[in-house]
Amino acid sequence: MCVTCGCSDDAEGKITNLETGEVNHHHDHHTHTHTLADGTVVTHSHHHDEASQIHAKIHGTTISLEQDILAKNNLLAAQNRGWFKGRNILALNLMSSPGAGKTTLLTCTINDLKQQLPISVIEGDQETTNDAQKIKETGCKVVQINTGTGCHLDASMIDRGLQQLNPPLNSVVMIENVGNLVCPALFDLGEQAKVVILSVTEGEDKPIKYPHMFRASEMMILTKIDLLPYVQFDVERCIKYAKQVNPHIQVFQVSAMTGEGLDGWYKWLTEKVGSLSIPV
Repeated sequence: MCVTCGCSDDAEGKITNLETGEVNHHHDHHTHTHTLADGTVVTHSHHHDEASQIHAKIHGTTISLEQDILAKNNLLAAQNRGWFKGRNILALNLMSSPGAGKTTLLTCTINDLKQQLPISVIEGDQETTNDAQKIKETGCKVVQINTGTGCHLDASMIDRGLQQLNPPLNSVVMIENVGNLVCPALFDLGEQAKVVILSVTEGEDKPIKYPHMFRASEMMILTKIDLLPYVQFDVERCIKYAKQVNPHIQVFQVSAMTGEGLDGWYKWLTEKVGSLSIPV
């Protein structure tokens, strides 16, 4: 098991088409990260038959890194990006820790905008189709990707998910990533923008505790603001930390339960759609 992200050597992706019930399994090469004695973090990928050879090199006096962990992913991400562009599809990568309210915000967005925007969803979780079932109830097309022991989606999973989802031309694809504030920030999926979702129940210091996530994101959506009277959360400090990490990050404060602040998020989304000349 990787000491950093927890992905195990037998990690696999499972894609469930909620419309047909079809389930596809896929085994891929393993992503592995080691922290050396001097604090250096070394990340690589390998197929299982390469494991013992690479481990011997890692723990020996000479480290030979033959494969860039992100090289294959970035190539596939570029292909995904071209696929989206060729079909005039806006793809957004929604990321957060577990329980921040991604699915609630997503279902609310779909219900409010489905008469204006054709939206499809790729739903990522380690196990279950629970969130995908909630999204399906909105009438939205959705495909579930279960990563097993994997802690993030990657470009290969998105490629296979899109084959099942088959989103229409001139539409929006929302990718709800696995709940995790670390690894999803490192993996390009081919999306046009990353959106980090942070709830007021998590603590205002998350942007400086997990800077890579907030630095990689174009927008931060602060959710569950209806709970502010009941929790200790400094909104101004949180936004200050986010801007400290990423001066260009846009911030919206919303409550999917009351609807407060959603207009700003919807305006941003429709402007993004408009920039691609997608009919609204």
